[in-house]
Amino acid sequence: MLTFDVQIWGIRKRPDRAAAYQLRWRVGAQPFSKSYKLKAQADGRRSELLTALRNREQFDTETGLPASEALAAQYPTWYAHAREYVAMKWPNASAKHRASIADALATVTPRLVKDNRGAPAPRVLRAALYSWAFRLVLDKDGELVARVDAEQAPEHVVAALDWIERKSVDISSLNTPAVVRSALDALTRKMDGTAAADNTVNRKVPVFTKCLRYAVELERLPSMPLGKVDWTPPETDDEIDFRYVPGPALAKKLIDAVGTQGERGKHLKASSGASTTRRPAPASP
Repeated sequence: MLTFDVQIWGIRKRPDRAAAYQLRWRVGAQPFSKSYKLKAQADGRRSELLTALRNREQFDTETGLPASEALAAQYPTWYAHAREYVAMKWPNASAKHRASIADALATVTPRLVKDNRGAPAPRVLRAALYSWAFRLVLDKDGELVARVDAEQAPEHVVAALDWIERKSVDISSLNTPAVVRSALDALTRKMDGTAAADNTVNRKVPVFTKCLRYAVELERLPSMPLGKVDWTPPETDDEIDFRYVPGPALAKKLIDAVGTQGERGKHLKASSGASTTRRPAPASP
């Protein structure tokens, strides 16, 4: 429901929190708040809300946002959507899969921007995304949140994430084949512009695909956009290179070394040794 009954309070400082500056406001009977690491960020957001109020814009009682922002929130930026996807996947993902999700999204997100004016250095932006935006930690209340929301990030990280938040394309842009192709191409390249290994590409593309599928699930995209692009992931060669397969002598040394690693090692040596022991051929009748 929309209402003009809005009250916006001053900034409250809480020194014991990583995000020490809290903005509070009320829409109807419902209170809202948001915390920021820098006072300038809190002041800027407060000015935006006051401007909307002065312009006689109604506020949404469910989200606490001005009506225009509440409408836009239904179709967030790619960056905001990617953060939601990470938050959804993180609790049930293994440590290795979490790292893979962060790696893939940190690779593709810098490509999905409106323009590159004022962009931070690529390595700085990637580190900010991988280690701070797409990595979740437990906050003081025991809740999983993005690391940037739980800890005091360095200024260059805060600046990089502020830039990507402003420059990220709307999720609806992923309906455009050229945008999707650009994202896929980013997944095939390393930071220096050279081709990434085929296995790396085939590890990152499924993360991007599932993030898009999550947008379809939330009705932010009408359908999967990948079918609009003539693009296929690289094929991998699973043929065994016998130059790197140990011979019998080296295999025995490796198994013996495993046997020195405690009780578990002895167990593994016994099972591995049995599997490599050549059984005599049965006697002829």
